[in-house]
Amino acid sequence: HEAHLAACLWLLSERPDIDVDAEIAPIIRRFNESVGGVNDDTQGYHDSITRAYVAGVRLFLAETAETGLTSRVNALLRSPMGARDWPLRFYSRDLLFSVSARRGFVPPDLAPLPAP
Repeated sequence: HEAHLAACLWLLSERPDIDVDAEIAPIIRRFNESVGGVNDDTQGYHDSITRAYVAGVRLFLAETAETGLTSRVNALLRSPMGARDWPLRFYSRDLLFSVSARRGFVPPDLAPLPAP
């Protein structure tokens, strides 16, 4: 979890050449496969969780006063957006852990994802 959030923050803040919205799914899927993982209906890449955290990291970056990469990552991990249950602020457990939410983005059913 922590490494995923750090990588997301790095991509959003340090790699303007990467369109995170368009490329995050293939990046994570390729990584999973490169380490022997599987991306299927029960494991591996989860699109809706990933998109919820991307929204959270963007919100964090818009609000933080931290400037260094390490400081920003550490502050993110201590923030509400870095919590393991962050997506459950927006999704019911049943929807979030459904196959459709794993395989593609499903809009939240409890509250809209935040925008910075």
